[in-house]
Formats: sequence, structure tokens, C-alpha cells
Amino acid sequence: MSVQQAGSRGEGVQRQRRKAARPSELSAAALALFVEKGFAATRLDEIAARAGVSKGTLYLYFDSKEALFEAAIRDGILPLVEAVEAQAERLAGDPERILREILNRWWAGVVATDLGGIPKLMLAEAASFPAVARFFYENVVERGRRLIRAALECGVQSGQFRPLDMEIATSLFFVPVLHVATCGQSLAFSDACVHEPRAFLENHLEIYLRGIRAEKKGCSR
Repeated sequence: MSVQQAGSRGEGVQRQRRKAARPSELSAAALALFVEKGFAATRLDEIAARAGVSKGTLYLYFDSKEALFEAAIRDGILPLVEAVEAQAERLAGDPERILREILNRWWAGVVATDLGGIPKLMLAEAASFPAVARFFYENVVERGRRLIRAALECGVQSGQFRPLDMEIATSLFFVPVLHVATCGQSLAFSDACVHEPRAFLENHLEIYLRGIRAEKKGCSR
């Protein structure tokens, strides 16, 4: 093979790799703009410009903002959800550790990254874009709630946790996590959001676990 042929082959491989990576680059650019400007205010030509491609190139991969949002969720958050689901299976019988794992992974994989803007985006625009909100709820929120509820039910059945109203207990675990995510994107200046986010979540978990643990009975005399 000549040097020229080798060079052409190398350039072809690079183009193929670039083409394969382009959908994730486009969804990442879309997500950044959705968080910055809002879903309704973001235009497809702005997303194409942010990703460094033409609008025509964008349409080769995505036909709408909704499709771009779904791709951003699939690429960014669903692998995290799947990893936590797998970890929960491995930790079956240790519900407290499962709850810690859910919280730690949500922090590291979402709140502490660019994906942390998605909860605020959903709260702000769910009513105007119900299909987008439904996709997020069914693929992220609902699956997360199922994981939490399963851990709580396991703890109650094993006697580690006291009897609980499962819907309320699940929400009590979940809502402060959303609080941290939305504060960082919208109310960071307020007194309600001045806490260091990781410390806030760790304190929330300790208080929560103390509240749901079954009481240890002493020996009777």
C-alpha cells in the first residue's frame, strides 16, 4: 500500500468516526442550549451552529427538537439509570446501600454535570411540551422511583425499616434531590440554595435513613 493510499484510508476512517460521533455531538449541543435558553426558545439552526454543522446536516440525524432531547436523555441519563438498576440487583438485601448508591450516582452523573439542568427544564416547560415531559418522566423519574420503592419495600420486609407509606416515603427521598438540581440552575443566589450541594444530599440521606429505620428493641427484664 502506498503512502497516499494509506493516507486516504486513514482519512476515510476518521470521517467514519466523525460521522458516528455526530449524533451525540448534536444532542449535547441541543441539551446545552435547552438549558441555557429553554426548550421553546431554542432554534434548530442554533443547535446546528453550536455543533459546528449545517442545518441540513442536523436534519440527516434528527427531525425535531423533541428527537434531540430524547437522544440527550438516552445518551446522558439512561446509562446511569441502567447502571443503578444493575447495582441494585447486586446489592439485593442491603436496602440502605442501594439508597446511598442511587443518591451518589445521581449526584455524580447528573447534578454535578451539564445534565443537572434537565430537572429545571422539565419543571419550566413540561406543560407546553407534554410529550417531552412524558418521555423524561417514564424513562428517568418513573424508573428512579421504582428503584427507591423497591429498596424501601425490601427494607420493610426484612425488618430493617419500619412500616412506611411507600408513595410518600419515595417522594421524600426523591424531592430533595430535585431541589439541589433546580437550585443550582435557578436560585443559586438565594438563602435556600447556599449550601454545598454534596453536603446537603449527604445530610438529607442521613436524616432520611434515621427516620425510616426500625427501632431496635432492648432486652426486657
